Amino acid sequence: MAPSTRPETDQHVEAGGPQPVRRPPGRLRRLFARPTVRVVLAVFAAFLAWLSWSVGGALLAPGNDSTAARLAEWGREHHLGPAVTMLETAQYKMDPPKVGGTPAAIKLPPAAPVTDPANHGPAPALAPIVLKPLVSPAGGDPLPDEGAWRVLSSVRGTPAVQAAELRPDAEHTSYLAGVVSMDPRLVRFQLHPGTDDPGSDNWGVPPNIPEGERTGLLASFNGGFKVNVNEARGGFFLNGVTHGTLTSGAASLVYYKDGHATVGTWDDGVNMTPDVVGVRQNLRLIVDQSAVPDDVDSHIESGWGLTIGGAYFVWRSGIGVTPDGRLVFAYGPALSVRTLANLLQQAGCVEAMQLDINPAWMSFNYYQPGSDPQSPTPVKLLSDQERPADRYFEPTSRDFTAVYAR
Repeated sequence: MAPSTRPETDQHVEAGGPQPVRRPPGRLRRLFARPTVRVVLAVFAAFLAWLSWSVGGALLAPGNDSTAARLAEWGREHHLGPAVTMLETAQYKMDPPKVGGTPAAIKLPPAAPVTDPANHGPAPALAPIVLKPLVSPAGGDPLPDEGAWRVLSSVRGTPAVQAAELRPDAEHTSYLAGVVSMDPRLVRFQLHPGTDDPGSDNWGVPPNIPEGERTGLLASFNGGFKVNVNEARGGFFLNGVTHGTLTSGAASLVYYKDGHATVGTWDDGVNMTPDVVGVRQNLRLIVDQSAVPDDVDSHIESGWGLTIGGAYFVWRSGIGVTPDGRLVFAYGPALSVRTLANLLQQAGCVEAMQLDINPAWMSFNYYQPGSDPQSPTPVKLLSDQERPADRYFEPTSRDFTAVYAR
């Protein structure tokens, strides 16, 4: 009698009873019984468990980073940078920056004035700093209000934070960049760490702006490249704690006990003193002694950071200082290192540095006070900024700066 070719099952069951349980064919059972196969399967199961735990931890981490940003960061931290870059390049090629066209109308909502945050009553008004309108690099006739400064926040009746919008070059004319001037006589700057970068430590400052610390809050803006993987090529120092290495020659945003901040080259213009409470280093200067160095056009990815699609023109941000001590922040889509530097130079910066790049990390938010001084309303400076206006009200993965009224 020929052997049956039916799959092996449990012993015969009566009709109407439970269905037979099919067993793997003998050959497959013998394969699974081999020690080497069991080891391989155990290793694979362990890998899947680790992968689920690792990716899940990245997706469920505190903050409001987008899913795409979380997955990209996870990939780069786990040696999958080439794969991430390939996907970003494909996305960029499908939707490159538009050439030509006209942007939406320039419109900055008015902000109510901020009075003395300590409620000590009005102080004598300071003479306002009158800023010259910025000239659009796009050339030709300016758009209505293009380059004109508008007051975002006032302190005791004097403009403290002012902003202008303008097209960044003659090619990408459908985009607007934002430039912000902050008066150190009226504002103070507070460096905050991120949960992932620089990471947890005894910073003495939270990775967000909690509810109890929003009185007098005027603005906030993003930090630089990742310190804990040396993308910034410098260090992060706050309240006596350092992550990375404070590096000679690195472009540095330096914060002082009296609340002011400045930008310069570490150990050549700015250095560690007892008055320094924070240092955020990132690459090298893009404006140095009022000039834009020629090498801002060289080695864009290796010198100025991995960009989406390896492109020159992406979201970029930067910070600089003027001769009168004002900090100037600039950011926007479709910027090259040079066009970012040119914006900061035109706004009067004598020293300036690039901060972070790519849309997932860009933020400049200002805050409109309401009836409750502890609950200001966050507003994006540029409406096409990807990150939400309340980004820094929650713990955030990257460091940032909060700006308060003095």
